[in-house]
Amino acid sequence: MTNLSNSLAAADVANVMHPNTNMRQHEITGPMVIARGEGIRVYDEQGKEYIEGLAGLWSVAVGFSEKRLADAAYKQMLKLPYYHTFTSKSHEPSIRLAEKLVEMTPENLTRVFFTSSGSEANDTIVKMVWFMNNALGRPQKKTFLARNKAYHGITVASGSLTGLPVNHRDFDLPAIPVRHLTCPHFYRFGLEGETEEAFTARLLAELEEVIAHEGAETIAAFIGEPLMSAGGVMPPPVGYWEGVEKICRKNDILLISDEVICGFGRLGTPFGCQKYGFTPDIMTVSKQITSSYMPLAAVIVSDPVYQAIADHSSVLGNFGHGFTASGHPVATAVGLENLAIIEERDLMGNAARMEPIFQAGLRAFADHPLVGEVRGTGLIGALELVAHKPTRRPFQKVGRVGALAAKIGHEEGLIFRAIGDQLALCPPMIVTEEDIREIMVRMDRTLARLTDAVAQEGLE
Repeated sequence: MTNLSNSLAAADVANVMHPNTNMRQHEITGPMVIARGEGIRVYDEQGKEYIEGLAGLWSVAVGFSEKRLADAAYKQMLKLPYYHTFTSKSHEPSIRLAEKLVEMTPENLTRVFFTSSGSEANDTIVKMVWFMNNALGRPQKKTFLARNKAYHGITVASGSLTGLPVNHRDFDLPAIPVRHLTCPHFYRFGLEGETEEAFTARLLAELEEVIAHEGAETIAAFIGEPLMSAGGVMPPPVGYWEGVEKICRKNDILLISDEVICGFGRLGTPFGCQKYGFTPDIMTVSKQITSSYMPLAAVIVSDPVYQAIADHSSVLGNFGHGFTASGHPVATAVGLENLAIIEERDLMGNAARMEPIFQAGLRAFADHPLVGEVRGTGLIGALELVAHKPTRRPFQKVGRVGALAAKIGHEEGLIFRAIGDQLALCPPMIVTEEDIREIMVRMDRTLARLTDAVAQEGLE
């Protein structure tokens, strides 16, 4: 772990508040200070090399050293470093990127609103949908449907949509009208003897029951990640999204696809909704839109949603929402160049080609005594660690073994995300077959050492 005598580490502990961190523990251990990146690898201040197996935070498509993105930012900085998009102002990068997003996304999505993060984007969606329903004379139609273990951001509204207890506890969330449905993870929430198809049918019946109980006239939208990622990497069960869309259409409920992680080829298709065969009314994108070289996100809406909002803005004289950095020229210039690289180098195709190799590499750990389930799609995957494999019994103190695995992984030169006791991987989309083999070698060494540590410390 970091030596706190190091001046940067000491300064960090003295001054920085870290997200998703035990702050008192951080005061003792200090940070891992990452100094530079190269391809799929990053290096700490001491020069130690790590494969960044989570692409930063599920987000770096083109790797950590793409000069074209640095050049795009520099050129735009020289030309127009900042301008806003309020009160009918605009600039070329935001216009061109909006045009590109409309071209790339499902054809019913026609208008783009820029923000700086997925959290801001999902907050914006909540306000847009409420604004729209007020405009349409439906002031009661305000409740959102989400899922337990979903992740939709961390601001007040988006954090309310999120379905993770750690993001709600003592933040007084949820703070908006939202109903969280059963997490669609068959391994953990399927009933004994239940087939995957029966599990799907039960979840869809639950959705219909909630709508009937609440009243369709009160429910505004259903929001979901095509593949749930930050909650533990959970692909949907068979037939799930087809059924959800059908129920939403029947009840005049908007369908929102949160593509912050799944979008731009991560699952081997341009967007996750295409992977699972549903058509959203609204889409959220972020992360891989710039490979996180610059903060940027976008809300992309269908024409009926736009028309209702536009009409009401005319009645009121304004759509009173926006951010200083909405459509920031440097961020949107970098986004344009990033998407050009993804297309020119066929990184979506690479994700599809690498999928069987990556998923097979993970599934080679299926027989490991600590691994209860291996799951994933495209270039996203996870190993769920359990105390007792036959019964799927979790460890007594959830998260302790996962945290130990992450620590050992760092020592072995592999960065992954421990989500409780689930080890998540999501490498940059430039990953090669050779890279994948090395990721699996380092994971194998991590699990071998973890097995000994679990036995020695009696963690079961």
